[in-house]
Amino acid sequence: MATNSNSITLVGNLTRDPELRYTTGGRGVASFGLAVNRRYQVNGEWQEQTSFFNVVAWAELGENAAATLTKGSRAIVFGRLEQRDYENREGEKRSTVEVIADDIGPSLRWAQATIQRNERSTSEGGFGGGSGGGGGAGSGAGGGVRTPDPVYGDEEPF
Repeated sequence: MATNSNSITLVGNLTRDPELRYTTGGRGVASFGLAVNRRYQVNGEWQEQTSFFNVVAWAELGENAAATLTKGSRAIVFGRLEQRDYENREGEKRSTVEVIADDIGPSLRWAQATIQRNERSTSEGGFGGGSGGGGGAGSGAGGGVRTPDPVYGDEEPF
């Protein structure tokens, strides 16, 4: 993961199911809302404040988030803040700040999760990246050249 000075970690509940779309180039992108609650005391009385964030997750991260998370799920989102300009339906210029996710996980504080590792495909159509049994050095197993991930490069997920 690239290090930057604009990092944010949020823990909250999804306000809507992740919406998964694909770019014309076939790259997945998921977006969802995240409500982050803060509870604090003022003069002995409890106060609550909720902040709402729009989260965007690209490629496999977005696809996995859409397949795993649903409205109400408690999630941990690590990413960066990014400002984006757009025009609304009336043609007025607007600006919004979104969280571009670098990693997302379910919160295990009040729930359990089952982890299922996805196979990573290579440029030659095979699968690689796993550490299965058999196939020592020179055995030809997974012999295709792997194309680096556009987001994470050659970094392995585990």
